[in-house]
Amino acid sequence: MELHTIANSNGANRRKKRVGSGEGSGLGKTCGRGQKGAKSRSGYSVRPGFEGGQMPLYLKLPHRGFSNYKHRTNYAELSIRDLSKFDEKVTITREYLIEKGFIAKSVKRVKLLANGETDKAYTIEVAKASAGAIAKIEKAGGKVTLLSEKTEAEPEPEKAESEEK
Repeated sequence: MELHTIANSNGANRRKKRVGSGEGSGLGKTCGRGQKGAKSRSGYSVRPGFEGGQMPLYLKLPHRGFSNYKHRTNYAELSIRDLSKFDEKVTITREYLIEKGFIAKSVKRVKLLANGETDKAYTIEVAKASAGAIAKIEKAGGKVTLLSEKTEAEPEPEKAESEEK
C-alpha cells in the first residue's frame, strides 16, 4: 500500500454548499437558512458570551475586587541612554520630545529612568525621575526639574471677579 493508492472513506469529501443556485441545488429558496429570524438575515452575528437570551454566566457570577486600570497614571519612559540623541544645549521637555517624534502627543507625563550612562550636562524637565537618574544627570553637570501634577494638567479657569462679595 502506498499513499497514492489509499482511497477516502465514504463521506470524507463533502461537496461545497453552493447557496443561491436555485431549487435544484437542494438548498433552494432560503439557501439553507430556514425561514425567519435573525439567523436567516445578512449581517447576523452573536456577541461573545450570548447564551440565547438566558442570563449569561458572567452576569450570574459575583463581581469582586477593584481594578485601578481606569484610574492609573501613564508615563512615557525616557532612559538616560536615549538622551544621546538630543543636543545638550536644549532643555528637554515633553513638548520637545513630541516635536522630535520621540513620544506621542497623547502622552501627558514623562518619567526619566536611570538606564544607561551619560557624560553630557543635560537640562531636563519631567514629571517624575528615579533617584538614580537624577544622580547620574547631576554627576555629569546637568539639572533635572520635576514638574508638579498641577503644572502638567490643564490650567484651572480663574473665577470671575463678579462672584466675589
